Amino acid sequence: MTSVHGMAVAIRAATESETFDLAGSSVSTIQKTISSAFSTPLDFTEMIRITFITGAGKLGRQRYDDDAAKTVTSTLRELGFVEDRGASCVVECAGSFKSQHDTGKNLKCIVVFPRITTLADGMNGLGLEEKGPSILEEGSIEEMIGMASKVTFEKMLSSKCPTWSQKKECNKIISLIKDVVESLDEKLLKGTLLTDTEQEFYDSCDLTSLESKEEYVKKEMQKQVVEGKITALDKKRLLNQVGEKLTALEEEINNATKNKKPTRLQKLQAQKQKLSERESTLNAIVPLPPPPLKTQPQIEKLRKDLQPLLKLEKETKGRLMSIKESAAMTKKDEIEEEIVHLENNSRGWFENDEDFQARVEASRSQAKARAAVKRVVKKSGGSSMSNRGSKPITNWVVPGAAKRTVKRSTTKKKSSNSNAFAAMMMDDSDSD
Repeated sequence: MTSVHGMAVAIRAATESETFDLAGSSVSTIQKTISSAFSTPLDFTEMIRITFITGAGKLGRQRYDDDAAKTVTSTLRELGFVEDRGASCVVECAGSFKSQHDTGKNLKCIVVFPRITTLADGMNGLGLEEKGPSILEEGSIEEMIGMASKVTFEKMLSSKCPTWSQKKECNKIISLIKDVVESLDEKLLKGTLLTDTEQEFYDSCDLTSLESKEEYVKKEMQKQVVEGKITALDKKRLLNQVGEKLTALEEEINNATKNKKPTRLQKLQAQKQKLSERESTLNAIVPLPPPPLKTQPQIEKLRKDLQPLLKLEKETKGRLMSIKESAAMTKKDEIEEEIVHLENNSRGWFENDEDFQARVEASRSQAKARAAVKRVVKKSGGSSMSNRGSKPITNWVVPGAAKRTVKRSTTKKKSSNSNAFAAMMMDDSDSD
């Protein structure tokens, strides 16, 4: 047995099944120990058991907190573990626990079968395990999708999954959650009792609601294509889909022709016609630019603060900087790190690396373009904007204005005619 101090480290460093005594441990200490020890899979290729002594008989009872066992099990459930009274030391029981009473030593124990590295691959917010149905991880995207009401889900889809590709991935997650619910249905039909965690999930996640969400996402995807509101990467993927289907149809059409199946051939040719029309429609779409980053306003502010520092860096290149200049360069590095941090925080739900990088590059390109325009304006002193495209100024002499310089001998009649002509000219200028 080991002491409570460093117990989580000792658990993760274990090379075989071990027992740990929780005598003298407070509830908060137990919570921290269990969370630290089992929040991520242990590095094992074979299953081990970790046993916690949580209580004893009459003589040793006072050494254990009354809620020790309850704290261990509740913390394990929060981490996605499930109680399985029939669990044993095999890989299939990873992520489970059970209670035991050692009557020989008169000790109460909780036996944990941890998640191990062989099961770590493929685990996500669904908490997939090989032993049976998955339970949604608390606070995960999957839980929000599964548990959200119809109105909330529709709002989330619009803000969190703006692109066609993200909506497609969202529907894949809904399909996985449906599989979990259906597997619990089968379990109940066979007369098998659900664990507390499974029952809680089953009561909260309705299959009809999931099907409704799935149908809504499909309609939104279709609407997005019809309205031409897709990005370049969305368009590329859609065209690839159509191309693959056309290739497969061509093969089927050839087979139907060889085997002389006119009815089948007619049906396949009709399908090909529809796909060809869809391909033409997609090719005609002018893709939208990638959606802006969520943190774009904060990033723009930081980029503005960064400009004078970039100028200073250029000016001081090749010479020793002063203390003040060195401090400014340190601030520059901090701003650049914060910009990258904000960019990464803008990643959307189910957004792959290619789509996310396209959005980041678009944001950076826009910033460079704006900076280039500002440099041109500043270099020209700002006068280029007012004189851009202007022609040499011509000094027009309005008829009648010459009367200021003409001799006094001009007659009244002549002056009157000149003024009338001037008025006509003024009218023409206004109309132009």
